[in-house]
Amino acid sequence: MARILIVLTSHTQLGDTGRATGFYFEELAAPYFAFLDAGHEVTLASIAGGAAVHDPASLEGEASAWPESVRRFLSDAGAMAALAATKPIAAVDPRDHDAVFLPGGHGTMWDFPSSAHLAAIVSAIHASGGVVGAVCHGPAGLVNARRTDGRPLVEDLRVNAFTDAEEREMGLLGAVPFLLEARLRELGAHFEAAPNFTSKAISDDRVITGQNPMSSDAVAELMVEEIAAREPVRA
Repeated sequence: MARILIVLTSHTQLGDTGRATGFYFEELAAPYFAFLDAGHEVTLASIAGGAAVHDPASLEGEASAWPESVRRFLSDAGAMAALAATKPIAAVDPRDHDAVFLPGGHGTMWDFPSSAHLAAIVSAIHASGGVVGAVCHGPAGLVNARRTDGRPLVEDLRVNAFTDAEEREMGLLGAVPFLLEARLRELGAHFEAAPNFTSKAISDDRVITGQNPMSSDAVAELMVEEIAAREPVRA
């Protein structure tokens, strides 16, 4: 059994657009149950702690059309209780976790890069041989993570995230504080993109990244495989 930390954004405003944001529900729910169903222990944390807020856009439309994992999460009393009382990132000890996963949602573009605690936790878990995963805008939490020699964690790694083209298609180029694909490239990552809003996930040196909500299941599957391959595994 591995101990997996999931970290959510606490930022709820989409720049100056007047629109609400937060974490994207499918990007939490699909990996959450993939990890639990594989027999792992999951802890939910967020940048500020307390109740984490989802992006309203991630629950649009009829409930019957939502991903099964989202409907399962919303009907799971334990999951919803954990979501209402997330642990503040400042109170997290990376030594207690074998892996960390970062769901997206546009809120991450503001508070993930500015959190020194998050950067330190991601860096420490990877340095200890753990697994790091992120999907969509979640890789915003990787931009300040470092290797033990001080180099960016993503330098020379094959990575993926919400692309600049997808941001452009959504009409949000001017709303976000920076473009995630461009920033990852600036840090020396080898960015590999799929066509807009299609699934893509990449694993390289225990860093697993996915492009968009449609990639949530694929990222989770790769993380479960990578965790299973680790030796030793916590009892």
